[in-house]
Amino acid sequence: MNNIILIGMPGSGKSTLGVVLAKKIGYKFIDSDLLIQEREGMTLERIIEKYGDKGFIQVENDVNLSINPEHTVIATGGSAVYGREAMEHFKDIGTVVYLELPPEELEVRLGSLRERGVVSNGKTTVEEIYADRVELYKKYADITINEEGNQLRDTVEKLYDIIINKDSYN
Repeated sequence: MNNIILIGMPGSGKSTLGVVLAKKIGYKFIDSDLLIQEREGMTLERIIEKYGDKGFIQVENDVNLSINPEHTVIATGGSAVYGREAMEHFKDIGTVVYLELPPEELEVRLGSLRERGVVSNGKTTVEEIYADRVELYKKYADITINEEGNQLRDTVEKLYDIIINKDSYN
């Protein structure tokens, strides 16, 4: 299936970039965090408070497993990579793109981790959360886009060029 699945840390621009990219290539757009909130009837922050990190990861994995569109850009939550089954599903239904950004830039973009509804797995800083996840992002990525110092439009153009040059998207 010709979907594009965006993974990366909170604040890496998955949702913002996803909407712009979907418009540019004529695809639909899904934000999996919004699907999770809709299913649970509460914010991500509240879901984490209620179920803890492990419970949230299970909810996220279940919701992500249920996503099965065609010609869609899917922005995942930053913790989606903790759900092995869902990540394998995403690899089956599309191309997984890791939006890579160093912790220093992420910290500037993020603000409060708690208010953002970020699964921390006991980690307290952006650097610690990044270190906990970076190998999983690399493991599941078909394409890695380094966003360091780039504007949104630059990243969209770079990803667009990669996508239109892939045989499966022609």
